[in-house]
Amino acid sequence: ELSAVGTAGQPVHPVGQPTPSSGRLRPSAALLLLVLAGCSSIGPATVPRDRFDYVSAISDSWKRQMLQNLLKVRYADAPVFLDVTSVINAYSFGGQLDAAAQYSPPDRGDFFYGIGGNVAYADRPTITYAPLSGERFSRSLMTPLPISGILYLLQSGFPADLALRVCVVSVNGIDNAYGGRGNGNAGDPRFADLMDAMRRSQQARGLGIRQKSPQERESALLLLRDTSPAAAEANARIRTLLGLDPASQEFELVYGSFAQQPKQIALVSRSTLQVMADFAATIDVPVDEVTEGRVDGPSADGEQLRRFPPLMHIRSGDTAPADAYVAVRYRGRQFWIDDRDLRSKSSMSFLMLIFSLAETGSAPGTAAPLVTVPAR
Repeated sequence: ELSAVGTAGQPVHPVGQPTPSSGRLRPSAALLLLVLAGCSSIGPATVPRDRFDYVSAISDSWKRQMLQNLLKVRYADAPVFLDVTSVINAYSFGGQLDAAAQYSPPDRGDFFYGIGGNVAYADRPTITYAPLSGERFSRSLMTPLPISGILYLLQSGFPADLALRVCVVSVNGIDNAYGGRGNGNAGDPRFADLMDAMRRSQQARGLGIRQKSPQERESALLLLRDTSPAAAEANARIRTLLGLDPASQEFELVYGSFAQQPKQIALVSRSTLQVMADFAATIDVPVDEVTEGRVDGPSADGEQLRRFPPLMHIRSGDTAPADAYVAVRYRGRQFWIDDRDLRSKSSMSFLMLIFSLAETGSAPGTAAPLVTVPAR
C-alpha cells in the first residue's frame, strides 16, 4: 500500500476591511469529480500486466517445482507437488484533497491557511495452493498413461521416438531402457531400432492414428501406409520388429505385454512417476555423495548410452548461470538446465505436458488455475 500526504501553511497579516471571525474553504465539486474520473479506469489497465505476469510467474514456478521433484526422486525422497488453484487480486485507489483557512482580527492573531491531501493505493493478491495427495496423487503420478493419449501425441506432431522413449515400458514384449532406482533396465536393442523406424515412417507420412469408433474413444488403431519408398521401408522394419502381419495396414492397439494375434500391438505405458525416475537417473550429482551412499551412481554403460542417450541433462555446481533455463537449490548445491541445451529444454516441456495429460486425461472436474482480478 502506498500513501502520500501534503500540507502547506503560511501566516499572513491582513490589511483592509474586517472579515468573519472564521471560515473554511473546500475544493469544488468539479475538482472532486475530476479526481474520481481519473481513478475509474484502473481495472482495464491492469489486465495486460496481470495476465502475462501471472502466467509467467506460474510457468516459472512450475518448472522449478518439476526440477526440484526430479531431484527428490534422484535422492530417494518423496516428490511433493503444490498446485496453484486460484489467484485473486484486488486493487483499490482513492484520493482526498482538503483546503481550510482561519482569520482572526488584527489585534488577536494572524490569518492562517492550509492545503492537505492524501492518495492511497492497495494491491492485495490472494493465491490458493492445494497439495497433490490422495486419489489425485495416485491418478496423476502412479496410474499408467492412457495409450490413446500417447498416440494422440504422435498425431499432434511430437516425434515418435520421443513419445516411445519417454512414455512406454514395452511394445510387443520389446523392452525400453529404464534408469529408475533399483530396477533399471538396459533396454532391448530392438527397441532403439523400433524408435528409429517409427520416426522415419512418421517423417515420410506413413504413420497414422485412427479411433475404432466414436463410442470407443480409448481404443485406437495404428495405421502403416506405404505412401513412399521411404515410408514402405520404415513400415516393413516396424512389421518385422513387432511380428506384425506383413499384408495388413491397420493394427489394433491394446494394453499388455504381448499381442495375441499378428494384427495387434500390445503396449505397456509408464506412469508419470516412472517417467520422472527415468529422467532423474541421469542428473549430475557429486562424486562424494555417490561414494558415501547418499545417492546412486550412473547405472548405464557406454553401449546403453549410445543406443538410448539421455533426453535431459541437469547440471550441478556451486552456482547456476544467471541465464539458466531453470534452476533450483537443493541440498546446498545449485542444479540447472542450460538455456542453450535445446534437447533438455524440449524434454522438460514434454515432461510437463505428460504430467498435465496424466492429471486431466481422466479427471473432467480438474481445470487450470482460476485467476480473478477485481479492481475498484
